[in-house]
Amino acid sequence: MQSVLDAQKDQLELATTAADIQRIVKVGKISAFLTIEGGHTIDDDLRVLRMYYRLGMRSMTLTHARNTNWADSASDTPVHNGLTDFGKEVVREMNRLGMLVDLSHVSDKTFYDALAVTTKPVIVSHSSMRAISNVPRNVTADMLRALAKNGGVIGICLGMGFISPKDAQALESATTTEAEAPALTGSALDKYAAENAQTLFGKPKKVAATLDDLADHFDHAVKIAGIDHVGIGTDFDGIAGTVNGIEDVSKMPALIAVLMKRGYSDRGLKKILGENTLRVVREVTGA
Repeated sequence: MQSVLDAQKDQLELATTAADIQRIVKVGKISAFLTIEGGHTIDDDLRVLRMYYRLGMRSMTLTHARNTNWADSASDTPVHNGLTDFGKEVVREMNRLGMLVDLSHVSDKTFYDALAVTTKPVIVSHSSMRAISNVPRNVTADMLRALAKNGGVIGICLGMGFISPKDAQALESATTTEAEAPALTGSALDKYAAENAQTLFGKPKKVAATLDDLADHFDHAVKIAGIDHVGIGTDFDGIAGTVNGIEDVSKMPALIAVLMKRGYSDRGLKKILGENTLRVVREVTGA
């Protein structure tokens, strides 16, 4: 990542606090707030977590498609009944360091266990509403209420079956492929990842979800959790198909237009478009 930042100094800059994000955006550049997807990357070692922090990482999802040795994933068969004692230590250490605890991809029990341990707000960076599309990575109304009580934020995911149940089969197929990945290392892992990415993302998938379907998720989240706890969690680089009409970040104004038609105020939209997440970043990182 450092090589990318060095090569694109005129466009990108590393951000490790909310103040950094605001400063970098103010001068017309993109702020890179780095995150780790999947707690397996720390190799069950808090020293590795601390090293990632020193390298500039400021957020981590506790799991990805598979369980870790200390936390259950939403898309795997539970084996830990949520977080193990070590998993709770991971959450405490992330709090101490100033890293955002990200509860997308975790099982429901892991979600509640993490909330019981954390002393700081959490995020659910890229998930949507289970009441609308019943997939494991989406959240329930009770989870939304718990997230709001914690002071956290959910970023609504824009992909496939997360939004419309009509797309759920394609999503399930992609999730199964990820969960069944073999245990590889080195160049063999790189080769498998490249081939898997081509299978999942090489050809655009036909998607049923519309912008109005997406807006329904925002409406539901705001109704249950409140306007202060909802954001955007696109997942553009991790989904095989997006909602029709918002295929990339340049189409974001189309979502804003739909939400405006539904009566969202300028103040509410600013919260959803970034202020809520910035608040959590500030509270967790301390600046």
